[in-house]
Amino acid sequence: TRVLELGPGTGVFTEALLRRGIEESDLVLVESNPRFAELLAARYPLATLVHADAAEIGRRLPDSDRPFGAAVSGLPLLSMPPAKVTEILSAAFAYMAPEAGLFQFTYSSRCPVRKQLLDALGLEGIPRRRVLANVWPARVYRIARKPADSAT
Repeated sequence: TRVLELGPGTGVFTEALLRRGIEESDLVLVESNPRFAELLAARYPLATLVHADAAEIGRRLPDSDRPFGAAVSGLPLLSMPPAKVTEILSAAFAYMAPEAGLFQFTYSSRCPVRKQLLDALGLEGIPRRRVLANVWPARVYRIARKPADSAT
């Protein structure tokens, strides 16, 4: 399964993906910070590294005939302008398999993507689990396409 990781930073989620059996060569890491990008390139030489802002993935991801089976993001979507969040999600889902989800980590008690924006994109945010082991408890949301019979 190919996995798209948005904003991997130092690779904390990347390591978790590898521990769960994802092949390093199946990872596409999108990182805008030059220092983090350099670190990721050294740590994960078999992964594809895209040094770009996540909002640019529609123009910067390498072509592939294999859609992503999942995406992972720790991006601070709540603090981003809605237009940028729309651009990121639209591009990510354009590269993902129809049944694939984007797993978004947040420190908020609510979904980090506003309902109006999810509705406009035909998506839904489903709370998955809480991560209480963090200093600040986190929550994971699965953002996915709405089932065809519930899309409005």
